[in-house]
Amino acid sequence: MRLPGLILLLTAANAPAFAAEPDRREVVAALDRAVTFYHQQVATHGGYVYRYSADLELREAEGIPDKDTIWIQPPGTPAVGEAFLEAYEATKNPVCAHAALDAAEALVKTQLQSGGWYYRGHFAPPAREPFFYRRSLSGELLPDPTPDARRNEPSGWFLWSKGDFRDRNATILDDDVTQAALRFLIRVDAATKFQNEAIHDAVRHGLDALVRAQYPNGGWSANFDRFPAISPDEATYPVRKASYPENWSRTWPKAYDGPYVTNDNLMANAIATLIVAVETYGDTEPRYRDSLLAAGDFLLLAQMPDPQPAWAQHYDVDMHPTWDRQFEPPAISGRESQEILAALVDLARATNETRFLEPVPPALAYLKSSLLPNGKLARFYELETNRPLYFTRGPGGKGWEITYETDRLASNYGWEWDSRLDAIEADARLAREGQPKAAPSPSEKTALAEKVAAILAAQDERGAWAEPGIMRDAEGRKTEPEGGILESATFIENVKTLATWLKNS
Repeated sequence: MRLPGLILLLTAANAPAFAAEPDRREVVAALDRAVTFYHQQVATHGGYVYRYSADLELREAEGIPDKDTIWIQPPGTPAVGEAFLEAYEATKNPVCAHAALDAAEALVKTQLQSGGWYYRGHFAPPAREPFFYRRSLSGELLPDPTPDARRNEPSGWFLWSKGDFRDRNATILDDDVTQAALRFLIRVDAATKFQNEAIHDAVRHGLDALVRAQYPNGGWSANFDRFPAISPDEATYPVRKASYPENWSRTWPKAYDGPYVTNDNLMANAIATLIVAVETYGDTEPRYRDSLLAAGDFLLLAQMPDPQPAWAQHYDVDMHPTWDRQFEPPAISGRESQEILAALVDLARATNETRFLEPVPPALAYLKSSLLPNGKLARFYELETNRPLYFTRGPGGKGWEITYETDRLASNYGWEWDSRLDAIEADARLAREGQPKAAPSPSEKTALAEKVAAILAAQDERGAWAEPGIMRDAEGRKTEPEGGILESATFIENVKTLATWLKNS
């Protein structure tokens, strides 16, 4: 597993224990080199993928993309674009602004008629042809090929689960795909003073789809495959409080049984996106605030009752926790619950609605009582018994089997997660008092300066941060490229760290 920011760990030993304060001019110059290299040498069509060989001959994401394919899912194009924006805000260097604008234009040309984005975007005409893209490569708006009769059906899981247009027009909310693209484009829209017509139009269309796809209880599904002309109705999706099912299968039922998803922080990412929308467009678009409040109401409804007042990954129409993938059972999730708590605190601040803080104390107390002996949270806790659940691979290495044991765990998933409960509790306390987030402490500022020194020391003359690693070649074979690999996640973290230091120095 490759860890974002690995380069910091590799170089920390070379940095003095008490590094001198970095030179501001050196940090600005390092940002200029980094952004110039990534934009001019790494980008294709203004977009990015997850990793590259240091010589830029190999590219990898979730698969082996060609040079005419960019990745939307972070740490792909929107996340790299956000780093460019952070660098621009810290330096006012037009090089950074130009890089961010090119990334935004790549997203405009890969937005789908359904409103959002798929995991990847194509620029080669043969690869683009099956997809329902909103714009041509030259930027003209295209007609929606979805048949009128299908476009105007009532929206919701029972329609989208059929997947009639999944391979051509799927807006993905899972894995922060569409939300990340929208957050970045909203920021670019504001930076360009709403004068770039194509970017402003893409934001409006995307947010319109997000709002319309929201269920009556404020939740969302992981995807939808056509523009939601008619929002899901309450008769089909009644508003209910979460509760425990009478029983649940210990084996995957080979079905996705429910519309409401928090998995992979879908709800937290949607809330973060709507907060940016509300802050940017304010009273001119009150429906964004309405949608934001509804999302918070969903989290209140989705909090399970005692003895486990936290959140599951996936709920059915009756608001019972239910199966998602074969290794994601009906359970309380330590990871998602933490992110939901942090989102509720941010939501309370953004809306001045203190009711969104009410679920926090009981959830924190429960999660603290559920910490594992190693101080971490299990990804899954069994409903009502609260025993940690894990998965091993099935017979012959096929499928997954649920277990209470931690030996021979399947390696495809993060079964335990670091606790952030103390930090969330401290932030919730400040929010309850009407205070902003805590400013960095002196020790945190010192640690930041030391990170900056390590980043500067590790940057090569091109402006890149190469690190040891393994990736797949064009034939899918694992290889260790000579000169190392360039991780977009590392680039993003390092650029944001340098920008943060500049903003606070």
